[in-house]
Amino acid sequence: MLPILPRRLVLGGALAMPFIRTASAQQTFEFVAGSLGGGWYTMGAGIAALAKDEADLQIRVVPGGGLANPTRINNGQSQMGWGIDAFTAAAVRGEEPYRAKHDKIRTLGTGYSPTEHNFVRAAEKPTEDMRAILTQRGIRIGCPQRSSTDEMTLQRILKFFGTSPEKIRAEGGTYLNGSYNDIAAAFGDGQVDYLYVALAKPAAILTELGTGRRAARLVAFPEDVRKHLIDAYAYNQGVLPASAYPALQSADVPVTTMDSVIVVHETVPDEVAYKLTKVLIAAKGPRLTQIHASMASYDPAVAWKYAGAPLHPGAAKAYREAGVMPA
Repeated sequence: MLPILPRRLVLGGALAMPFIRTASAQQTFEFVAGSLGGGWYTMGAGIAALAKDEADLQIRVVPGGGLANPTRINNGQSQMGWGIDAFTAAAVRGEEPYRAKHDKIRTLGTGYSPTEHNFVRAAEKPTEDMRAILTQRGIRIGCPQRSSTDEMTLQRILKFFGTSPEKIRAEGGTYLNGSYNDIAAAFGDGQVDYLYVALAKPAAILTELGTGRRAARLVAFPEDVRKHLIDAYAYNQGVLPASAYPALQSADVPVTTMDSVIVVHETVPDEVAYKLTKVLIAAKGPRLTQIHASMASYDPAVAWKYAGAPLHPGAAKAYREAGVMPA
């Protein structure tokens, strides 16, 4: 009888073995994106289509989450995927929420999709102050899975306010985790009254909420929360213009923001990283914007400067050839 191995070890081996075969053959590469229904998944699929059409690269997109993706790539379970700037840098350094240095990840640069954190309330709930909302007894809130940067950020805000998911549940509230589609459906059905999601505008789910049967409004991020997230965790801040989601806001809404990084394993061949980066550089502007409006912000002259993780040598070659990175 074969020894019974821990499930985690078995799954890890099963995921890692295809990586060795595909990487050496330079055939199909796995790109770990975000949850189904989110912008990251849409953007990953768009990049895969571009790579196939323009460079004959075969990329398979799978669901993931910004918090877990760097670890998945570092462990060789996926060869490439999306990361968040602040979290990827923390992974490389082995800092909270990561327990070890992620020394096998490289990047193709950043700036692909600035992402806003969005806090939504049911319009019939009159309180507009984030602190008052999140510290009330019996709050019912939905957010993505525990492997997401959305949920980790919400936990950090709750901690700043002196509360937690456990305290919410202990006081009779609801702290619901699920896919973007699941929690949006729960909001529409009245199972939760608030949503916390980090999605680049225009986010399909937020647009749909604006036309749904339950009226909703965006909640502003207070200055002290934005400052705390910047000082303690290296987030950024921005503004959702009133035109972003007209059905959810009547004025500009200050929010916390972060940006997207394409993370790759160090063993991805230089030629593959070069070709993929070259495709992205060439697609700057209208072609990337067709995939997702937030990708209009991609600027090769800035993308390579991300210092949170080493730039892959293949990507560096592409940026140099484009004349945006010094030789």
